[in-house]
Amino acid sequence: MNKKLPVLLLVSVFIIATCGLIYELIAGTLANYLLGDSVTQFSTIIGVYLFSMGLGSWISKYFDKNLLGWFIRIEILVGLVGGTSSSILFLVFESVSSFRIILYGLISITGILVGLEIPLLMRILKDRFEFKDLVSKVFTFDYIGALIASLVFPLLLIPYLGIVRTAYLFGMLNVLVALITCINFKHEIKGAKYLQSASIISLVALLTGFIYANTITNFSESLTYSDTIIFSKSTPYQRIIITKKGRDLRLFLNGNLQFSSVDEYRYHEALIHPVLQALPDAKNVLVMGGGDGLAVREILKYPQIQTVTLVDLDKEMTKLFRTNEMLLKLNNRSFLSPKVTVINADAFSWAREQRKVYDAIIIDFPDPSNYSVGKLYTNTFYAIVKHLLKPDGIMVVQSTSPYIAPKSYYTVEKTLQSVGLHTVPYHNYVPSFGEWGYIMAMSKPVYKVPDHYLPGLRFMSKQCLEQMLYFPKDMARVPAQVNKLNNQILVKYFEDEWSTVL
Repeated sequence: MNKKLPVLLLVSVFIIATCGLIYELIAGTLANYLLGDSVTQFSTIIGVYLFSMGLGSWISKYFDKNLLGWFIRIEILVGLVGGTSSSILFLVFESVSSFRIILYGLISITGILVGLEIPLLMRILKDRFEFKDLVSKVFTFDYIGALIASLVFPLLLIPYLGIVRTAYLFGMLNVLVALITCINFKHEIKGAKYLQSASIISLVALLTGFIYANTITNFSESLTYSDTIIFSKSTPYQRIIITKKGRDLRLFLNGNLQFSSVDEYRYHEALIHPVLQALPDAKNVLVMGGGDGLAVREILKYPQIQTVTLVDLDKEMTKLFRTNEMLLKLNNRSFLSPKVTVINADAFSWAREQRKVYDAIIIDFPDPSNYSVGKLYTNTFYAIVKHLLKPDGIMVVQSTSPYIAPKSYYTVEKTLQSVGLHTVPYHNYVPSFGEWGYIMAMSKPVYKVPDHYLPGLRFMSKQCLEQMLYFPKDMARVPAQVNKLNNQILVKYFEDEWSTVL
């Protein structure tokens, strides 16, 4: 057997491990984008993938002859299935009712094929190394490849290539392993010419997909969104989509509507003005979330405001709303005001390090659909934020719908109360969302409905707020628990309640 074989195949272990983990991460991220970020869902994807790898390892014992030939065939198949899986899933998402069957089917096939690779390699190499050396070398390269994959996926691949192009890239790497092995050891492989041709054809097909990845993504997303997509970008944290139809701009994060420009003023006026009208001397305001700058736009309508500090995790989000002319018109160039400081950081970690206090705190995070966001609705987080609020200050939290998700809504209120804050719940009708809820919180029970509002507001008034403070029977308070870091019951409530609607 060729002396170059051990070195080449050990390098192949590194590539295989990297590709295998990338396919797993792609499957989880795709499910996040298309189906919503569910802990159960992500966990089952990992579980199915690992089980399938184990099944592949077990099946490998039935491969007795022409191991190099089978290894090359499997590499080609892994490259084709793994490389095209994201395109397939994007394209069929809107057109099939059994999407999860296709999703888990592709995960299972990929996992089985990946599970076949390492056992076959170890059997090919067993005559070249002692057993202990073989195991240590194979698994060293395997784990190093997995580490590299876990680092480059969120930091480089998703921001710069996106999911579809990343899948094609690593599919090509798998096929390149097959092609290089086939060329170097063609005298030791049965049907080498056929396998070499299959590798080249597969490589060309995957390269074509890589080149036209944006076209594939745009077409698949055009099937999902009824309006014209004018902007799309994957960041390390989310998929940002902006659509336009007539005068209506809509922002979607991971497929979830964040605002419609036709009625967003109802949401943002209700979020900001009940707080700031009750604080005529407020000078310093903290906004957590709100990376579109629309809440900041409303805050800047008060001339006495001296500073606005906005903390949002995704720098690509705030950059977009600071540079795009169409969006600058919508948020009235709020991020360009000298009064505004934008900080891109995790709000939980950032808040723990702060000592400055604020007259008002606006908490405008996405809904608690996963644990990474759910931690920002916990008693631990609210206790931290409470120390950033002046004794006479007021904070407000967007708190999902008290009509669709009453357990979720009142869990937010119960959690705020658990850290010693007095709460004032209210709700508002936003046509794009339906009934939506907010909760004001303060250290002292001193809130009074403001008598006057700024001139020029399109929606808010004293009479309007008085109606918002009234909850009819179908939105009456229900028993709720405190949302804690160690259980995050709010995430479960949110998933259960919204699953009946979405």
